[in-house]
Amino acid sequence: MKKNVIYQIICYIMIGILIFLDQYTKHWAVVRLKDNSPIIVIDKILEFSYLENRGAAFGSMQGKQSFFIILTFIFTIFLLYILYKVPKTKYYTPLICSVVILISGAIGNFIDRASQNYVVDFISAVFIDFPIFNVADIYVVCSMILIAILVTFYYKDEDFSFLSLKRKTKE
Repeated sequence: MKKNVIYQIICYIMIGILIFLDQYTKHWAVVRLKDNSPIIVIDKILEFSYLENRGAAFGSMQGKQSFFIILTFIFTIFLLYILYKVPKTKYYTPLICSVVILISGAIGNFIDRASQNYVVDFISAVFIDFPIFNVADIYVVCSMILIAILVTFYYKDEDFSFLSLKRKTKE
């Protein structure tokens, strides 16, 4: 039991650190980039430019902030449930890390939506004409890719029995 509590505390500390990094970079973007010219990091490859995204991924579904706030809240509660239920063993460490990163990204953008009605985006991959994004978006995309790889190639269906709502019976 003590091991589980320590694991949970470490997970919550990591979530806090990752959210802080996301919020710090967004604050930096507001201070340095809002109403200013983009900062070119690598010419024709990467630049920082300020954008207020009032939609979802890639600016889709503009103006649906209430929907995103509710959806993110429900999704985050579900992820916290998974984090609580997942066995705290080495075998599940990749899943735990992925879920921690995913929760951090969801909460990072949730904070923006709930407090400002938009998400601050500022990272622009100019060389591929990709939509502007932020650190929380990186968390979400990378963790979802990692979870997809883990579910497809690493874990088996029975490895997720911890999510079952059925009570275990003693034989």
